[in-house]
Amino acid sequence: MTMQGFQQAYLQVQNVTEDPRQTEYRLFAQITGAMIKAEKQSHAEIVRAVHWNRRLWLTLQSDCASEDNGLPDAMRAGLISLAIWVDKHSRKVLKNEADLKPMIEVNRNIMEGLSG
Repeated sequence: MTMQGFQQAYLQVQNVTEDPRQTEYRLFAQITGAMIKAEKQSHAEIVRAVHWNRRLWLTLQSDCASEDNGLPDAMRAGLISLAIWVDKHSRKVLKNEADLKPMIEVNRNIMEGLSG
């Protein structure tokens, strides 16, 4: 899926009856599940899951950088920092220099925040 297609799908899903937090939680859950599953499969599956996760974080980073974003500045800055970390760690995973566990844990922490 292209970045534009990913963003369109994300926006379409938001138009359903869920509120944005529910949508974001569901998307994080799907991607985190894909990364957990990929750990037990081939490197090709890891690559797919990592790219999906990167696209999510790039979308969040872009949203947080927007002046229209309603989150407090400190939270936006924290999410942008996490997005940068995810991008760097993803490159290490793709080179077989790191594993998925830290990114899975970050996503789970975000999910916990979205659920409460």
